Amino acid sequence: MSYSGVGSSPGNVAVSHGGKMKLIDRKLKLTELLLRCSATALALLALILIVTNTQVKQIFTIEKRAKYTDMKALVFLVVANGIAAAYSLLQSVRCVVGSMKGSVLFNKPLAWAIFLSDQAVAYMSVAAIAASAESGLIGIRGEDELQWMKVCNMFGKFCNRAAGGTASALLASVAMVFVSSISAFSLFRLYGGATATQRQPNVAVTK
Repeated sequence: MSYSGVGSSPGNVAVSHGGKMKLIDRKLKLTELLLRCSATALALLALILIVTNTQVKQIFTIEKRAKYTDMKALVFLVVANGIAAAYSLLQSVRCVVGSMKGSVLFNKPLAWAIFLSDQAVAYMSVAAIAASAESGLIGIRGEDELQWMKVCNMFGKFCNRAAGGTASALLASVAMVFVSSISAFSLFRLYGGATATQRQPNVAVTK
């Protein structure tokens, strides 16, 4: 019975798991794929709901059309969801390709890039939702001190659809937060495995 140390390049870590760890890895990859697909669909739905949102109101002899470009917060939300949808779709494809290849080595720079990108997209989505929610509250309640009138009384359909788009974006951001947690776990697990490999001496023992 022999044991031998295994060397690896500085950028890659050789991952060797038992049957139980392989099962956990498969479940983790499947969860990540489902979350990324969900984030893609929800972000795309939010984008469609907001971009196609419009309402025309006749005020005396003046025709006023409400559209998402009238609110900068909604424009920001559209851009953020477009980026999130495209990014999540690309990462979903990467997950599928990675699962089909069943690669053993995991590149640390790539893990860092995925982790930082997930964090950036998640924070951007949360910021866009916060801005949209604040603008929505002003539209519902108004702001007497700044003499901002309530607009949702006149454009109820527009506000309701914008709220639906914001809710969909919120669910997408929740999925991105969970994805960020998974990518963080995957990244820092590599360093744990690398430390254990470095401590193991490269000796052969025969029994």
